[in-house]
Amino acid sequence: MVRNDRDVVTLPNVSSESDLGSVEVRHEVYKQTGVDTAEADAGLNHIIKRVQNTWPKNGIGRVALPIGYFANVIELDGTGIALCTDGVGSKTIIAEMMQKYDTIGIDCVAMNVNDMICVGATPLSLVDYIAIERADASMLDDVAIGLCAGAKMANVSISGGETAQLKDIVNGFDLVGMAVGRVDLDKIISGKEVADGDVVVGVRSNGVHSNGLSLARNAFFEKHHYRINHRFEELEFTLGEELLRPTDIYVPEAIEILQQVKGIKALINITSDGLLNLARVEAKVGFEIDHIFEPHPIFPLIQHHADVPDSEMFEVFNMGIGFCYVVDPKDEALTISILRRYNREARRIGYAVPDPKRHVRIRERNLLGYHKTFRNEDRSVRKFG
Repeated sequence: MVRNDRDVVTLPNVSSESDLGSVEVRHEVYKQTGVDTAEADAGLNHIIKRVQNTWPKNGIGRVALPIGYFANVIELDGTGIALCTDGVGSKTIIAEMMQKYDTIGIDCVAMNVNDMICVGATPLSLVDYIAIERADASMLDDVAIGLCAGAKMANVSISGGETAQLKDIVNGFDLVGMAVGRVDLDKIISGKEVADGDVVVGVRSNGVHSNGLSLARNAFFEKHHYRINHRFEELEFTLGEELLRPTDIYVPEAIEILQQVKGIKALINITSDGLLNLARVEAKVGFEIDHIFEPHPIFPLIQHHADVPDSEMFEVFNMGIGFCYVVDPKDEALTISILRRYNREARRIGYAVPDPKRHVRIRERNLLGYHKTFRNEDRSVRKFG
């Protein structure tokens, strides 16, 4: 997987043709915040073409999956070593505004291990990289507190890392992790077995997680000049506390589902691109989503203050769904029962359909998605809340 920021993009395993119009018009408001997804896509495509030339054809180091899934796997002495890297993006700015650094490390762990489990791997260890404008021992200790808390939740070790003082490059700090895990080569999951009628089980998120913070910051702090400690009556906590809420870590229950549910077809981390992440499965299927969760109150607040339509909100944010499992219909009840034992709010939110173009339709919002773009099917602009 290749990314350039938590607020930006992934590269799904899809065809380049589109019947939804040019992706150049996507996220026009988001582009104004400094996040140009179209340019990032173009650059990433160039990188992919080059790095694939480094892949060995077979044997040790063979790369098992195409670039574009949530993590990748290399072959080592007959077993699979899973690898992924990710960071928390501009959520670090919220931590700085709050002067609270002891949870951002949880997000760093979550962004990596939640991706890794999507290939069926058990996360084992993580290394971190902190780029900082200037050293602050207390702040770095707080970041470590969060990293260790996240590691405990995911049952992984923190086996090393790097701290770089880059005052001429970095304004504030950046936090990135790289995780390693293990998966049997014959148990790698890429969604290739997903079939017509398979059920999508959605797990409710706990809020914004670590995506879309550039748009949220622009809406609240730049356009409308709210303070970080502003309290909207719709929210239980202050604005800063809500935006800094740590990303949920879905590892323990996912490991049990991988072990207990025979009909598990795909695991989908709902990050950048929202429910469009479903289309990253290898099978040529689309998804009909007909029973979504009501978005958390923070989402309609962001939409109102950013003045963007439903389509852009569902392209940028998780909108209340943090993770998905695609399972054989006969395993729906077992999957949900396992999730509920881990105190997750989970339910069937949709199903797979044959579709070589891999559309994602959200019926309750009248949205049809392709690649990285949603459009309203009746062409009108609609907002919720």
